[in-house]
Amino acid sequence: MTISLNIGNLFNDSPSHALVDELRKRTSEKEILEFEEKFNSKNEKNLHIYICRFLKNRSISRALASRWLITLINNKESKINNP
Repeated sequence: MTISLNIGNLFNDSPSHALVDELRKRTSEKEILEFEEKFNSKNEKNLHIYICRFLKNRSISRALASRWLITLINNKESKINNP
């Protein structure tokens, strides 16, 4: 991976652009969940918070945000329902 997963001050241009690029690269559910696990292990805030901020600031499309958020939520729900 070419970016540092420790984002720190997220809304500096280059780290946020790099994270958006990483979000766009992953298309399969498996890739999304693997990236989330790695990202959350190295950052203070969870990935879904950054995705919501990007969506609020219109840094990413609604389609990209919804694909990621639906995948993350479905994964969390399946873990709750099938412990």
